[in-house]
Amino acid sequence: MSLDSHIEQVLWTPDQISHRVAELAAQITRDFQHVSPPPVVVAVATGAFLFLADLVRQIPLPLSVDFIRAESYGSGTHSNEAPSISMNLKVNVQDKHVILVEDIVDTGCTLSCLIAHLKSKGAASVSVCTLLDKPARRKVEVELVGEGKFYSGFQCPDYFVVGYGMDFAELYRNLPYVGVLKPECYQ
Repeated sequence: MSLDSHIEQVLWTPDQISHRVAELAAQITRDFQHVSPPPVVVAVATGAFLFLADLVRQIPLPLSVDFIRAESYGSGTHSNEAPSISMNLKVNVQDKHVILVEDIVDTGCTLSCLIAHLKSKGAASVSVCTLLDKPARRKVEVELVGEGKFYSGFQCPDYFVVGYGMDFAELYRNLPYVGVLKPECYQ
């Protein structure tokens, strides 16, 4: 069984992703080169792990990396809009600039919950760097903290996408591209 056979269409190829990640890393480098103390990059597990690895390897600045886990999908295709934090930070973000790395911003519920959590931990600012932004499904407007910025890789049409870290029921994360999952694979 080939995972590729479950994909209806490829939206972004590995080359397109690589090019856009390099652009995002360059922009973050410019914006954070004079920040002190060094920023903390917090990836939302597990979907953002590939994006995080590719992104931070191209940011030539001192920075800390940590993970946080928020669960809002389970094994379904729609957010339950009531995310819970199931794995917290190890790095202290008090008075630090945080760059929250997400695979996809969909309804905005999970992201808003995470931003509020980081703010409650005393972050000086919270920026967001998402590979995909799906504004058509937004239910909550995202409010950044302090001088936070919003970095977006690609605007995603309203499809259920997998690959490059994103999953359905913990499968498809290892695809090197972002593609639309055939409906018969998740219905």
